[in-house]
Amino acid sequence: MSRTTGPVTGRPDRAERRARADYTGGVYGSLLAASVVVGAGSLGSLPRAELVLLLLLTGVVFWIAHVHAQLFGARLARRTALDRGTVLRVCRDEWPIVNAAVPPAAAVALSPVLGLDVKGALWLALSVAVAGQVGWSVAAARRAGAPWRLMAGTALVNLVLGLLIISFKIVLKH
Repeated sequence: MSRTTGPVTGRPDRAERRARADYTGGVYGSLLAASVVVGAGSLGSLPRAELVLLLLLTGVVFWIAHVHAQLFGARLARRTALDRGTVLRVCRDEWPIVNAAVPPAAAVALSPVLGLDVKGALWLALSVAVAGQVGWSVAAARRAGAPWRLMAGTALVNLVLGLLIISFKIVLKH
């Protein structure tokens, strides 16, 4: 038994899984959430509950799509067997896509407490999604042991991508 495996299963323990965590899904999910907010804003005065559901359900649908792609696209190309453990691992590995939709959805849900109208709620959710995107990318770089320059670089790239999404919202005038 090694330090990083469980006593009976030989599988990586929680600390090992956290050390290997891939936050790509979180970055992607945050960018997806920002895009959903921009797209939803073009629908006019979308009720907050619908926007919350749209954010969460879009995250779940894209999570399912990524799980499917990982399991059936990559696995079948290599002709490897799928077992329950592999399916659960892929589901867990792709879950950050859904996690990334939660903060923008929560921002929309809490926006009335902040006195925001629907337009303000959209801007808040968009800001939260972009901040999440930057945060996930920095967390990934930090977890990988990247030097501060690389962490700053990935933060900048993701901020620029987020600002690009924000510019789409401004250009679309909604």
